[in-house]
Amino acid sequence: MTDLAHIRNFSIVAHIDHGKSTLADRLIQLTGTVAERDMQEQILDSMDIERERGITIKANTVRIEYPAKDGETYILNLIDTPGHVDFAYEVSRSMRAVEGSLLVVDASQGVEAQTLANVYQAIDADHEIVPVLNKIDLPAADVERVSEQIEDVIGIDATDAIQISAKTGLGIPDVLEAIVTRLPAPKGDRDAPLKAMLVDSWYDPYLGVVVMIRVIDGVIRKGDNIKMMQTGAKYGIDKLAVLKPQMVDIKELGPGEIGILTASIKQVRDTRVGDTITHEKKQTAQPLPGFKPAQPVVFCGLFPVDNAEFEDLRDAIEKLALNDASFSFEMETSAALGFGFRCGFLGLLHLEVIRDRIEREYDIDLITTAPSVIYHVHLRDGSQIELH
Repeated sequence: MTDLAHIRNFSIVAHIDHGKSTLADRLIQLTGTVAERDMQEQILDSMDIERERGITIKANTVRIEYPAKDGETYILNLIDTPGHVDFAYEVSRSMRAVEGSLLVVDASQGVEAQTLANVYQAIDADHEIVPVLNKIDLPAADVERVSEQIEDVIGIDATDAIQISAKTGLGIPDVLEAIVTRLPAPKGDRDAPLKAMLVDSWYDPYLGVVVMIRVIDGVIRKGDNIKMMQTGAKYGIDKLAVLKPQMVDIKELGPGEIGILTASIKQVRDTRVGDTITHEKKQTAQPLPGFKPAQPVVFCGLFPVDNAEFEDLRDAIEKLALNDASFSFEMETSAALGFGFRCGFLGLLHLEVIRDRIEREYDIDLITTAPSVIYHVHLRDGSQIELH
């Protein structure tokens, strides 16, 4: 068991391409969490499409052990979040699971749109925020201007912002020290009934649904019977582990810790993100303030070029939907294109990613109709209709 004072949970927030995933790589490398021979760029981005586009789509987590300058060893739980606006819901739920954020700003670009959007989510979640200026090795870097910009635009004191270059590794030890000294430790009561937050879930072909949780109160052990409070479903825990980024089995998780569990859950839709997990017998009184389910906003039709591939496409879409609760679909027929699906996405990037994954992972040629949104029409008699 880990003492609460020796745990730090944090996320890294930034605009696209300001160096979040590279900074995460350096933190993992410097603490020796991953052996040098296994180290690769964007280590937390496990999907091919994430590496190829150089973006992060799914929020990922890693547990780092760090011997600090004060002689104590701390456990740092890092959640690497996406920067694109389409995946903002991934960011918001990761935020609720941690107490602090590193705000990474490119010292040559300054504060940009997604910097603001993500920082406001961190401020909403009551985070302690440590500003980090990245890419100071670039000739165009202007540290003073960007520090002023952080103070003026966001309103965070940037006088002691940490100056780093994640690419070359300059200033990374200062970041690790700042995480320990400037970010708060989690709070929680070990003896209270179990209360844990479901942060994320994904499908693993061998383990079934893997659920990432953040324990708030109480202790969760392998073999426990748990209950999801929103859905009312009950499960027995088969496996508990922490991610270093590979799974490492563990006997129990206490307050403040972040880990994963498997419990013979069949599909990702059975696990509502933001749900509260508690023990079946000794339940917690109040569930955590709930998350809203993600609402798709962009709709388009996906049709197979060859009609014989319709069943394969249905299979592919159902498998992707297993892993992505924000993606919705229904069958549709068209006189010109035959059978297909009308799918809902969070945004255009989300649409492209899903389309690429179907074409690549399932080898199906697709025709995509023009993306559209739902129009709300307010009629004069005060009623409202929806137009697709």
